[in-house]
Amino acid sequence: MLQDRIGRPITALRVSVLDRCNLRCTYCMPADIFDKNYTYLKHADILTFDEIKSVVKCAMNLGVRKIRLTGGEPLLRPNLYQLVANLKSLGIEEIAITTNGLLLEEQAEALYQAGLNRVTVSLDTLDDTLFKKISGTAMSIQKVLEGLRAAQQIGFKGIKINAVIQKNINEQEILPLVHFARTQGLWLRFIEFMDVGQTNQWSKDQVVYGKQIQKMIHEIWPLRSVPQPTNHVAREWIYEDGLGKVGFINSVSEAFCGGCDRGRLTADGFFYTCLFSANGLDLKSSLRNFCDLNVLTDLMATQWSQRDDRYSELRAEMNHQPRIEMSRIGG
Repeated sequence: MLQDRIGRPITALRVSVLDRCNLRCTYCMPADIFDKNYTYLKHADILTFDEIKSVVKCAMNLGVRKIRLTGGEPLLRPNLYQLVANLKSLGIEEIAITTNGLLLEEQAEALYQAGLNRVTVSLDTLDDTLFKKISGTAMSIQKVLEGLRAAQQIGFKGIKINAVIQKNINEQEILPLVHFARTQGLWLRFIEFMDVGQTNQWSKDQVVYGKQIQKMIHEIWPLRSVPQPTNHVAREWIYEDGLGKVGFINSVSEAFCGGCDRGRLTADGFFYTCLFSANGLDLKSSLRNFCDLNVLTDLMATQWSQRDDRYSELRAEMNHQPRIEMSRIGG
């Protein structure tokens, strides 16, 4: 099995399908940076579905079994269900998507029929006013909730909600989100506010640590830990009353670099070995120069085998380095 310098295999690939989004969340694409003057990728610079399929085929040769489609907002990519069907035809074990949910109601059935296995929706609050403030939109949160309901009704199982909690912004939403997830049959995951990219004005003072949230929940709904696979980013807990589970992605306070098995492909065809990378491997140029897929596989294998990324473990000494934006690498 292919391994990096620390002995980590590659079993998952996150695929960003475009760099645009219909929200302006402050921790990802703040409106003062990503405004009408911001330069997005040109259509010709974005990988086609066939090109993405080729990269995934190579990644599978290296050990990748799971694909997650991201963005920007992936549901803005026209006919995304066709990409899902194309990737499914390769025999990939699992295809998932992370979305803000605004377009999910309209697309859920086509994605389900195409073979999408899992859906994760980003949702940081249930309060409509706060939702509009955090996400920089005039759209109602009801659109997201309708998308969640549609996905459940169509047949998606194990739907997840990702919530980023920031100090003095949405701490009061923790317990309402837990109650919502428990009563709606959803799996909630709390994500510590991270310093992805360099435009979200990250400060450690804004981070609400997972253990704080866990303690808060435990006082109301007692939790019990369960055995954890070493490569899972979320530490899972189940409720003592049996009504679901909750996860904590504590990449700031409890770095999990040692178990990271995920590569990342940007919409313009760069292969990155870490969420906090500064530089990636240009696969698009090779693809468009009619590079043999065996050669492409070797290029990816070399990039991974040289990998020694441990940013979260070394954050204090590496925080000054350039980092690709969340909207480009897809989280």
